[in-house]
Amino acid sequence: MPQEPDHPSSDLPARRGALTRLHLLAGQTASLAMDLFRPRLSLGVRLLAIDEFGRVLLVRHSYVPGWHLPGGGVEPGETARAAAMREAREEGGIDLADPPELFHIYANRALGRHDHVLLFLARGVAGPRRPPASRLEIRETGFFAPGALPEETTSATRNRIAEVLSADPPADLW
Repeated sequence: MPQEPDHPSSDLPARRGALTRLHLLAGQTASLAMDLFRPRLSLGVRLLAIDEFGRVLLVRHSYVPGWHLPGGGVEPGETARAAAMREAREEGGIDLADPPELFHIYANRALGRHDHVLLFLARGVAGPRRPPASRLEIRETGFFAPGALPEETTSATRNRIAEVLSADPPADLW
């Protein structure tokens, strides 16, 4: 005798269990495959350090042209703020008396689809107390008045300085 449509068949719960397990396994496999092939997010920091005279700290690297704000990648297990303070020491030769404040988060499409840069701001910093940690990486450092930046200062660096010093909202792209 045929069952009424309102009543489930006796083997339906067993089939649902097998389908559910298969569905979960397929979902876990797809998630693992996406993790294996998805580009990873890279996170970097830059520091806009302004001294008591209103000058900004810039560095000139050995491996890229132009003058830049000190900065670099956030290491595994390191906070972004700690990375900014480390880069101030390593690249700029300065120790920050107070933790820098986060100014803005930027997408940096020049270095990859998933690169983001956090710009930190430190005001009233003292001048460099010692040479940068690595002379192989950093060729020169200096504090410069915003209106008298070196000619080779990158446009992104100039834009970030202008954003901090103006009342205009910051851009979202580095």
